[in-house]
Amino acid sequence: MVAFGVVAALATTTTGALTFREARNGVLQQSQDTVIGQMRAQVSRLAPELAYPPSRELLRQFAAEVARAEPSGTWRVLATYQGLSETSVAGDPFDELTPAVREAVESSLATVFQRVRSGGRTSLVVGMSVTFASEQRIPTDSGVQVFLTVPQADEQATVDALVTAVQRATVPALGIAVLLALFAARGVLRPVRALRHATRSIAEGHLDTRLDVNGSDELADLSHTFNETAAALEQSVAELRSMEARARRFAADVSHELRTPLAAMSMVTDILDEEAARLEPDAATAVQLISEETVKLARLVEDLMEISRFDAGAAVLHLDEIDLAESIRRTLSSRGWSDTVEIRLPGPDELRGRVDPRRLDVVVANLVGNALRHGARPVCVRLSAGGPPGARPSAVIEVADSGPGIPDDVLPHVFERFYKSDSARTRTEGSGLGLAITEENVRMHGGTVRAANRATGGAVFTVELPLRRDESPRENTS
Repeated sequence: MVAFGVVAALATTTTGALTFREARNGVLQQSQDTVIGQMRAQVSRLAPELAYPPSRELLRQFAAEVARAEPSGTWRVLATYQGLSETSVAGDPFDELTPAVREAVESSLATVFQRVRSGGRTSLVVGMSVTFASEQRIPTDSGVQVFLTVPQADEQATVDALVTAVQRATVPALGIAVLLALFAARGVLRPVRALRHATRSIAEGHLDTRLDVNGSDELADLSHTFNETAAALEQSVAELRSMEARARRFAADVSHELRTPLAAMSMVTDILDEEAARLEPDAATAVQLISEETVKLARLVEDLMEISRFDAGAAVLHLDEIDLAESIRRTLSSRGWSDTVEIRLPGPDELRGRVDPRRLDVVVANLVGNALRHGARPVCVRLSAGGPPGARPSAVIEVADSGPGIPDDVLPHVFERFYKSDSARTRTEGSGLGLAITEENVRMHGGTVRAANRATGGAVFTVELPLRRDESPRENTS
């Protein structure tokens, strides 16, 4: 729109300026030709009657007769012969006559003219030499020179009227151009706007969005290409979603089917563990290995079942208001970590929150277990109240170890499923899903979890769980 308006304004202004210039030149040229033609005719008629050498009186009469060629009396004439000069109006200084016109008339027998502006008025000055024909019919200079000045007030008025007309015509022309721009832009911007909305709709996940294809211009080709691309994208995404759904269903089905034989295997390994002391050393070692691998397999199956519930959207929260510090103590105690892990927890009932106790237990256990396996002791667990003043309060759980930390290229991927920082490491004690399950559990509570390296060495995982407005930290009144 702006570009079209600028082009229209430039075109209108340029056209108006060119039109004005041509009209002005035409008006002045016509006036000039008329004056020169009348002056030549009058001088040619009066020249044979002029006696030579002319006296001052004859020059005055000659100038007056030439001036009478214009009935309106606007001509002023100056006649000169050698050192004599007379004007048609007594005492006329004839200030409009410039030295350039005098020199041009003296050096040539041609008629010369010049427009002169003086006193705020424009005048036309014409000069010519009076000639007579010799026997060879060659014009001969008589020595008499005639100069004429004509005010061009009428011509200036006509030019001013032209300027006014151009100015008045430019505004409507520009308005019409803008209307045409609106009309033209409407036809161009409407499909572009539709394409923008369709692209935004595709970005929001509505892959069935399509454009109406009208006409056969470039915009129609673009709309047709967009529809083909959207159809191909919809088909590809549908195939990917189907493959993903089948993969999730497969993992869930396999995990579910493995639970029954694993339960039987666990029962058998429990019995074998009780009898291991009576077995031969090689047999006892084999029983211990089978027992450990069965436990790992059971943990992997449980983690796969948990991930499948997250993916299927079947995971739910069972919220209960609990003492968060006491919950963390129970988690460490149940796994035998109370003497292994340093704790920095508030007193009883100082920090309470409405959370899912089972999922909070999983979060803390996964983070502490990860720190013990991949970090170095001491491992410290810290619980505190967080959140800026005036904002919604939150509980902050930090699990820090004293190991070498997490490589910078691994940090962005620590919460990905089955991610291994070392491609040569094929097996670990964990399932490879612990941190991913931790992130999902924290997200279900509306919180965040992040990993970083401490400046003093070691990795630190920080969990921030929002608390409800009526669940702010309370003083210990016991």
